[in-house]
Amino acid sequence: MPEIISNIDWAEILRNLGILTIKLVFIFIAFAIVRSIGNRIIRTSFEKLETKKDMSPGRAQTLKSLTKSIFSYVIIFILAVVVLGTFEIDIAGLLAAAGVVGLAIGFGAQGLVSDVVTGFFILLEKQMDVGDYVTTAGMDGIVEETGLRTTHIRGFDGTLHFVPNREITTVSNHSKGNMRALVDIGISYDDDIDKAISVLQEACNRVAETNENIVDGPNVVGVQSLGSSDVVLRVIAQAKTDMQWGVERELRKAMKQALDANGIEIPFPHQVYVHKNEDK
Repeated sequence: MPEIISNIDWAEILRNLGILTIKLVFIFIAFAIVRSIGNRIIRTSFEKLETKKDMSPGRAQTLKSLTKSIFSYVIIFILAVVVLGTFEIDIAGLLAAAGVVGLAIGFGAQGLVSDVVTGFFILLEKQMDVGDYVTTAGMDGIVEETGLRTTHIRGFDGTLHFVPNREITTVSNHSKGNMRALVDIGISYDDDIDKAISVLQEACNRVAETNENIVDGPNVVGVQSLGSSDVVLRVIAQAKTDMQWGVERELRKAMKQALDANGIEIPFPHQVYVHKNEDK
């Protein structure tokens, strides 16, 4: 044993160890620099696209997060390959073994593969972006994150739903283009319909002058239906995305005030009770 130890070239070992340490330090420094520069380039690129209006803010946020994730995975893989190569480990053999293991995992994780494939097409076809109001997979809410495996949807009650992409078969996106604001209001059968339409249109015009979320209208389109106790008039406007509810609330208030000011009744159901006296 002493002879074996004495025959070891400790100077050579220390020299090789020092060279290996220096290589690893440089590799990790280069990794940190490349990751920082890459993330900065990705961030500034999408900020420029958003500034130039070439891409919506939600779309830019979605693709920026996805691009940064993919970039991180790629450079981590490259880092692992370079480090293994520094230790003179057979990379080709490891990659072949990893391919076999990956194939086995793939057969056992078909749902995961389906999630990734579906998520890829959702992003490619621009079905929904971060910030969109959607209805899908039985969920209704605002998209907070769109990934290759899951989509995060925040319900209007505050609940965050994690929806596997394979369950997204139909997407109803309520945030694409302008939205319709619709208000129905009833007047009494005894009131003049033409006068009521004129009064309501004047009220709508006043709202349109002050509400910047209205894109077109509002217009009183006429009699929508004849109810049991009222004549229903319909008002339609085009509003900016996700602003239709606020427009409808303001229209209802203005229309109610206008009808009251002009003595036009908004009827409500009446019940008449008849008391019958019986002679005994």
